Amino acid sequence: MPRFSSIFCLFFSCIVSILVSVSCKENHSTKSEVSNDKPNFLVIIADDAGWNDLGIHGSEIKTPTLDSLAAQGLLLERYYTYPTCSPARASFLTGRPASRMGIVAPISGRSELNLPDSITTLPQALGALNYNTALMGKWHLGLKPESGPEAYGFDFSYGFLHGQLDQYAHTYKNGDSTWYKNGKFITEEGHVTDLLTAGAIHYLDTLNPEKPFYLQLAYSAPHIPLQEPQEWLEQYSSIADSSRRAYAAAMSHMDHGIGKVLQKLKQTQRAENTIILFISDNGAQEQWIPTTQYEGKYGPNYTLGSNLPLRDFKTSNYEGALRVPAIFSWPKLNAKGSSSNYINVSDWMPTFLQWAQATAIPPSVDGESIEKLLTSSTSARKKPIYTRGHLQESLIVPPFKLIRTRHLEGQADFELYDIESDPSETQNIVLEHPKKVDELKVILKEEFSKDTPQVNVELKH
Repeated sequence: MPRFSSIFCLFFSCIVSILVSVSCKENHSTKSEVSNDKPNFLVIIADDAGWNDLGIHGSEIKTPTLDSLAAQGLLLERYYTYPTCSPARASFLTGRPASRMGIVAPISGRSELNLPDSITTLPQALGALNYNTALMGKWHLGLKPESGPEAYGFDFSYGFLHGQLDQYAHTYKNGDSTWYKNGKFITEEGHVTDLLTAGAIHYLDTLNPEKPFYLQLAYSAPHIPLQEPQEWLEQYSSIADSSRRAYAAAMSHMDHGIGKVLQKLKQTQRAENTIILFISDNGAQEQWIPTTQYEGKYGPNYTLGSNLPLRDFKTSNYEGALRVPAIFSWPKLNAKGSSSNYINVSDWMPTFLQWAQATAIPPSVDGESIEKLLTSSTSARKKPIYTRGHLQESLIVPPFKLIRTRHLEGQADFELYDIESDPSETQNIVLEHPKKVDELKVILKEEFSKDTPQVNVELKH
């Protein structure tokens, strides 16, 4: 459990400063086509938003703010993340596969598992570059205040530590306190979506205009339990299924909040030099049928998000869990339209540090800078996308995707898909391409061998 004394924090800050200023290896070059002032960063993370849950992808759900952001910026059509929440957030904040840190599934209950404190995080590296750093909303990488965001480089934090919460009582499913501010549990009234939106706006209002900022706004929407105000439910009276109606209301409620935050950016004259990234942590959840959670007050929900036309839901390594909505916007980079280049969640840290004018990337980072992937339709990523969940592993080397499903007993199962010609993963072509399967198995085995030993149990191949 990380416990940072003031002396240790000073020492650690010095170490991070050295890491981001030493000479850099060639494959982590930080030269950028964009120069001038350091940009601000606004990262907005939805919780369990599916591929087919944004208007821009043809959903019946109204998301005018996000649709407008996509129209003005760049819609990322092949952005890959993790099957579940904690691994996705761990990888985003460290720029490395979450399985390298022993995080392959959601941190839940009263778990002692945390994000390791020995790895340089994005907010730590940005803090060494004179950035203000803040997290509003979901953390899910340590369930106690002493292992919360401030222990990993955030100057300010406000929101909830666990993976889900009652939207009004602000408690975890087992009754634990989870709503906090700067390392201390607090009590407040209000819906989580509204509180986080107001918190982000207040933060932007009170920032020192002389310093750049990194703000991570991690909503709980549209994660269960769904407790939406009537004004949002009324917009979807045409949806007969009450669960889907509540889910749609949660998405629109969040979209409205995002609109308020973006308006504040304009009012404070920061919009032009603020990088905005909207992502979902993982694909949508299919349904929620609780038994003991929240003392039985909520659910069941038989229809939640939609990942169509992609296959399956969160927790698997199929496209519906890994390939999620993502929108990038930065007027100075002038990246517009849509991109089908392959981008991984671990790529953001090295890219952000490049734009923040770091002279080097911490050696723990495994992702690659994707500036060229954002500005060119002809560039191709160099590294395979390796994703380990708690049920499966997958490896993407375009256009192929190899999936391995583990079993407690017996041999593992392998599937191979051409995800460009068959994005719904309906045709398992593992028998048609034995050489390609063998080639990808070698890479998968190599990646798997690098994972943290305590989670890297021996599996039959």
